[in-house]
Amino acid sequence: MIFNLWEQTKVQKTKHDNVFNTENMLPVSEIKNDTMILKDWGLRWILRITGLNLDLKNFDEQQIVLEQYKKFLNGLDFPIQIIIRNTYLDLSMYLHYIKTNVDKIENLTLQKQGEAYYKFLQDIDMQQGLIYTKEFYIVVPFYEGEKDAEEINKWRRSKLLNALNAKDDAEKIIARYRWFLKGRKGLETRCSLIIDGLWAMGIWAEKVSTSEIINLLFRCYNPLLHSSQANM
Repeated sequence: MIFNLWEQTKVQKTKHDNVFNTENMLPVSEIKNDTMILKDWGLRWILRITGLNLDLKNFDEQQIVLEQYKKFLNGLDFPIQIIIRNTYLDLSMYLHYIKTNVDKIENLTLQKQGEAYYKFLQDIDMQQGLIYTKEFYIVVPFYEGEKDAEEINKWRRSKLLNALNAKDDAEKIIARYRWFLKGRKGLETRCSLIIDGLWAMGIWAEKVSTSEIINLLFRCYNPLLHSSQANM
């Protein structure tokens, strides 16, 4: 009898874990060809953009940029999401570059100076948070028809319930993939409009790749883990 109760509890716990695991809680169904496919059939492209320091411009230049920014926003007939992330500067790639080249230096004095510089940067990289940088992104949505604002403004609890109840069978996966092929054309048009509008303000933008989207999501949902683990 005790064994049966334990088995029943184990089955119930397994079902509970399956419902509330990370995969089910996230609204993302899959990431394919640099595109996020959501469980509600929405598509997302993420654009990485450079920052623009208005303090380095004179008053007239500031006014020109602000006017162009107003025209840019007013010219969009679809919603966008602007994300600004404060994150520490990851020096791992730069450290690898320095270490590789310092070992090749034949002059012992210069080599010691290079090793001291490498050790200095390594100490900074180990103490995450000493050097912060800002990352700027624009998330571009796309839904079928004119459902952008309707779907995006849905009640958050309703979105969560829809994500938890979303069960992908073969038919749904095939239908979503067909919609994905059609929807990408709409995303391309929207992103081209955004990139051209930002370029007029002197802001450079590029589409984030599949691997970079995965890395970004990993860092957002696991902020305490080092970014090197996201690349594994």
